[in-house]
Amino acid sequence: MLYLPPVEYFIELNKYKNDILLEREEHFPKQTYRNRANICSPDGVLALVVPVVKGSKNHTKIKDVRISYDFTWQRLQWMSLQACYRRSAYFEYYEDDFAPFYEKSKETFLFDYNEQLLHLLLKLLKINTTINYTPTYEAVHPGLTDLRSALSPKIESRFNQKPYFQVFEEKNGFLKNLSVVDLLFNQGPQALNYLS
Repeated sequence: MLYLPPVEYFIELNKYKNDILLEREEHFPKQTYRNRANICSPDGVLALVVPVVKGSKNHTKIKDVRISYDFTWQRLQWMSLQACYRRSAYFEYYEDDFAPFYEKSKETFLFDYNEQLLHLLLKLLKINTTINYTPTYEAVHPGLTDLRSALSPKIESRFNQKPYFQVFEEKNGFLKNLSVVDLLFNQGPQALNYLS
């Protein structure tokens, strides 16, 4: 379960929408999209990181990783999203849908927080799918396309993404494979066509 997943994730999810199996039994891997997302800022890519409770990183199942509220990360991330996307065509259209995740939500577990965001994103993108979850951890899922480690913020994606308008494109050029909120805030209802 990823935090505000990249566009590539939703292209794959839309492709396999009838056979989605999300991992919740794996051990929490550090420095992944499970607790970070990349957005477009005036200075280029800006990483938003959901802090986790210390000790949640070593051999803790992803579903048991706790969010840390030692500082006001939600407020800072919401301010970043507003600053980066206020000028986009559709931010105001979706603002009320995302605000509760940064102003009110105090989910204990990262998995639950990400799951709620994923359901919101599927609804806003109009992707109809049924989400199923792994009952146990399996290193290999025969017959399934395994995307658990295919997307990593540490490795540049080879995903050949077609450009769409981005708010700071004049300054940064097109930044590929950002969080799907970048696509949503810039393309609005047309985002689903882009993902097809």
